[in-house]
Amino acid sequence: MSFREQKNYFEKLKRYERKFKREESEMYKMFVKRHKDDEDLDKLSLVKLKKLYEKYYVNREKKSLDSLFKPKEENS
Repeated sequence: MSFREQKNYFEKLKRYERKFKREESEMYKMFVKRHKDDEDLDKLSLVKLKKLYEKYYVNREKKSLDSLFKPKEENS
């Protein structure tokens, strides 16, 4: 995994840090410390980080707001 992908996981999980259980929080903090030291995560740590990401990060689709900005058609 590249440093960029690793950084992306940490940025997205930062919002959900308060929702983590105690064990997850401790594990996440350890990963962040390793990341700040410019270390790449090992395979096992990476799997755990991905599990946290899948568990807490919800990728919601953006709603299309085009219908709100179109002028209404009048029936003649």
